[in-house]
Amino acid sequence: MIDLFYMQELPVAVMGLGKSGLATATALRRSGADVWVWDDNPASRAAAEAEGFRVVDLATADLSELTTIVWSPGIPHTHPAPHPVATRARALGIELVCDIELLGRAERDCAFIGITGTNGKSTTTTLIGHILAAAGRKAAVGGNLGTPVLTFDPIGAGNICVLEMSSYQLELTVSITFDIAVLLNITPDHLARHGGMAGYIAAKKLIFHRQTKPRTAVIGVDDDPCRRIHDELVAAGDQRIWPISARGPVAGGVYAADGWLVDDTDGAAERVAALSRFPALLGAHNWQNAAAAFAACKAAGVPVPAIVAAMESFPGLAHRQQLVGTVDGVRFVNDSKATNADATEKALATFDPIYWILGGQAKDTGLSGLEGYTGRIRHAFLIGEAQEQFAAWCDAQGVAYTRCGTLDVATAKAAGLALAERLEGACVLLSPACASWDQFANFEKRGEAFAGYVAGIVSAHDGSDIDQANIGGSGSAA
Repeated sequence: MIDLFYMQELPVAVMGLGKSGLATATALRRSGADVWVWDDNPASRAAAEAEGFRVVDLATADLSELTTIVWSPGIPHTHPAPHPVATRARALGIELVCDIELLGRAERDCAFIGITGTNGKSTTTTLIGHILAAAGRKAAVGGNLGTPVLTFDPIGAGNICVLEMSSYQLELTVSITFDIAVLLNITPDHLARHGGMAGYIAAKKLIFHRQTKPRTAVIGVDDDPCRRIHDELVAAGDQRIWPISARGPVAGGVYAADGWLVDDTDGAAERVAALSRFPALLGAHNWQNAAAAFAACKAAGVPVPAIVAAMESFPGLAHRQQLVGTVDGVRFVNDSKATNADATEKALATFDPIYWILGGQAKDTGLSGLEGYTGRIRHAFLIGEAQEQFAAWCDAQGVAYTRCGTLDVATAKAAGLALAERLEGACVLLSPACASWDQFANFEKRGEAFAGYVAGIVSAHDGSDIDQANIGGSGSAA
């Protein structure tokens, strides 16, 4: 666990007692701090109290002793309305930081690689960690990825900390300057939490906070917001800048073109590997991830042959275009992590024909931007709260669909139709373009459920065990 030695005997509060919050409280207690904890959920407070923590209602207690509150990034502190504790803290001059900020203050001698973006950051973060490990470099990998950073073993000089950074975490991390900072892409997401698109873009740009040479900025240039940030960084000239693209050549950067990963960071474009050599990195969105990871690891001093070899062995991530079964040539792909239309677009661009399972709690953008992929969609199977909203979209786009309500029904019906038609390249794709919370605790549980249903189909299949009844035909489907 990280030693927060600088907090010894100081009063500090932890607001939010999820996995990272409890890990933070534990690290602070082990370091000798006077720890106060609070969560608005009574069950979370009871669990913390059972662990021996001092539970203090930060909304009513005297906070004058505090200088720091370690804030759960998931709790609003500005938009759409600040939590009352955040308002009290700011009025008293108490700083709000997240656990990653505490890590940065404790580990001042290690190198930091930070990765952010609307989509692809978990894959890119994990891929960078995989490459570094394969190259024999000691690296701690975590952040928004799920591993609480304060549970890391001490990192130390000469080693690397690889952090997936959400926009929320970037707002609450002030002292880390990333030696290598990666911004993959920016599309609308979490707009209510940032007061609109301008606030969201500003939060993402914080990944480059205080970077100066020889630090490196790796930045995607395939969307307008990132291109504007790239141009601003170039104009300022503070750090080394390597652009990346999945759409073709970019001078001085790393890009995908004509089926190859190309490195132009040394001023002479060189094909380093055929993209087909990376089986877990299918599709243009993953080519962007591959380019970013390549650039980051090259900037970290990993030899190019070692980077390529590690990318070939990368197994991919669960719930991100994960192949979970094949029956008679029909692939079943779990893309449960696709919780917005932009993420789903990447999957729709990768497979054809598609038996598409979608729905849940819709985001503000709905299915906007997916109209160009309707020719790939053989049939849509709708679930969750968004079922009627998405049925209207299918009607407008001329996409055949079936209202299924729940994931188990949708999986059975999609499998039935796909196996009946036996089209070359067929894919039953769970890519919901929605949050999961109407029917599942999180996207992981949704993906695990889908994988379980597919496992049943695979084990039971003998050519007649798949339910092929009641497959809808068009907008009038049941």
